[in-house]
Amino acid sequence: MKVTVNGDERELAPAARVADVVSDFAGRRRSGIAVALNGEIVPRSEWSEVTIEDGDRLEVLSAIGGG
Repeated sequence: MKVTVNGDERELAPAARVADVVSDFAGRRRSGIAVALNGEIVPRSEWSEVTIEDGDRLEVLSAIGGG
């Protein structure tokens, strides 16, 4: 299925979950990551439960420290 992740079209396996996309994007790192699915924030506790549908839009954001 085709979805948009951070503005780029990607092909994902059927029944992919938010956690799968986060793993591809950030590897094992989970702290400082936020995810929005079709404009709605997905709580971290639901990443492994929320299934992505064909045509969905995801934004995976990473906090960057600085001063």
